[in-house]
Order: sequence, then C-alpha cells, then structure tokens
Amino acid sequence: MSYSIYQLKPRFQQLLRPALAALGRMGVTPNQLTLGAMTLSLVYGAALAIAPASIALWYALPLVLLLRMALNALDGMLATATGRQTAMGALLNELCDQVSDAALYLPFALAAGASAPLVVIVVVAALLAEFAGVLAQATGAARAYDGPMGKSDRAVAFGLAALLLAAGTAPAWFNGLLLLVLLLSLLTIFNRLRRALRPCAPRTP
Repeated sequence: MSYSIYQLKPRFQQLLRPALAALGRMGVTPNQLTLGAMTLSLVYGAALAIAPASIALWYALPLVLLLRMALNALDGMLATATGRQTAMGALLNELCDQVSDAALYLPFALAAGASAPLVVIVVVAALLAEFAGVLAQATGAARAYDGPMGKSDRAVAFGLAALLLAAGTAPAWFNGLLLLVLLLSLLTIFNRLRRALRPCAPRTP
C-alpha cells in the first residue's frame, strides 16, 4: 500500500475510545452515525453553496471535516464492538461517504478565484478513486485503501484549501493545490485498480 494518512487510522481510533464507550451506553447504532455524518456534510455543504463568500464558513470547514472523519471512524468501531456489522451498514458506509464528499467539496467551485471545472474534475476523480477501491472486492481482494489520495488525504487537502480561501491567498495557490490533488487522485485510482487485479494474476508453479 502506498503511503496515506489512512495508515494513521489506528492511532486516531485510540483517541476516539472514550467517545465510543459513551455512544455504546447511549444506544447509538452504527448506521445512525453513518447517516449523521452524511447529514452534517449535506447541511454544511449547502451552507457553503449559499454563502460562498463567508470567511467564517471556510475557516470552520477543517473542523467539520475532522468531525466527519471521527464519525466515520466511530461507525465502524461501534459496529465491530457491538457485533452489528451488516451488509446494509457496508452499503450505507460507501454510499454516504461519496455523497458527503460531493456535498462538501463541490461548493469550492463557487468560491472566488476557484476554477470551477477543475473542482468538478477533482470531485469526479475522488469518486472514481473510491469506486476503484470497492472494485477490488469484485476480484476477491479486500476493499482497497491505497493512497496517496484517499478519503482522509482529501479531507486534509480540502481543509488546507479552505484555509487558503479564507485567508485570501492568491487563487493560483488554491488552484495549484487542486491540480496536485487531481494528479494524486489519478495515481490512487491506478494503485487501487492494480491491487484489484492482483488476485487475478496467474500463480507461478
């Protein structure tokens, strides 16, 4: 697996252990967390789309992305801890992740100085990267999380982009960052498809 922030997930999960215990006592279900993360993304994405000139909204986006990442981690942790790992949960997890990505990242196209076509292409590439990760399962492999631009990496990149926008940095820096995300997303698609094909490779005698 190429390097990705995803590899830090075990440490991040350790920090969430107290919250996991509290959620368990409250009777919260994994699917509720999954849907909650998507709802948060839709609401905040709508706010950004309505008020793309709001500096406060852009400054706060990294915190929203961090909260979404925490909810995404907690739903899997809770499912494992309570034995509630279901096919419905797996489907919701994949679908809600893609909806959340689109909701939070497409509003960047409305920001002053941003290249709207580039934003849309980056979001499409992100969706294809996750689709490539799921395709690995169709060949008998595990779900592919290869980097270098997975879900967590995108969250960091777009969080930085939001700070650049809020700080009034020259658009060239923001669009340059988007271009880098696009190139790394294409590499991620390649890496994940390559992993998906490995189970199909003939074995040497």
